[in-house]
Amino acid sequence: LHMGKTMKEDLTVVVKYIKQLYPPEFNVFSIYAEFYHNYFASQAKKNAESHLEDKDIYLLLSWVHNIYPKDMRKDHALAKELDKVKLGSLLPSSLSKELEKKYLDSEEVTVKNSLSKCLDKEIQRWKEDKEPEKLNGHFQSELLGIFVIQSIYSGQKRAQDISRALGEELSQRLLKELPAFLRSYRDAFEDFKEKSKKHGHYKPILIANINNCWNFR
Repeated sequence: LHMGKTMKEDLTVVVKYIKQLYPPEFNVFSIYAEFYHNYFASQAKKNAESHLEDKDIYLLLSWVHNIYPKDMRKDHALAKELDKVKLGSLLPSSLSKELEKKYLDSEEVTVKNSLSKCLDKEIQRWKEDKEPEKLNGHFQSELLGIFVIQSIYSGQKRAQDISRALGEELSQRLLKELPAFLRSYRDAFEDFKEKSKKHGHYKPILIANINNCWNFR
């Protein structure tokens, strides 16, 4: 963040005040921009090659795909000059692809585990002597119906915020996880129906789960 802010502010000063002090053939702005970019890229590469936590990978990819090319290089004071320089990406393509794979794998596992934990909590609630919650006057499981959908949507949105390509790739992965989750949900529900007919809130629980089907569709 500090490097990005410094680069943006200093290059703005070069455009407004320094560039016109030199003959055009000196290409003063290009020289400044290339030095700043090369240093920034070297630091990004150094970070990318070190051990990174998931949140650090997300942040670095956000800089590579989003913040650096869009917020910085498309800044109204700099865009015209930077378009002439052709600085390239912050990371080599191979390293960027490696980080993207790590991010997608991690995000997929995170959402998968989140769905599994959600189902476990739901099954536990069926065993309690409590009536399901009501939404708009109807029995429904807010935990299951809403949380599952939000988990998948949030994962897609986070990836989409980095780049459209990553958003599409993660969407394809998560849409394979959803049927697997629904099969586990169906099996658990069938087991409950068979073994818990004497449950004090058997019928409301059945209704709540049937009402979830519309949300999942």
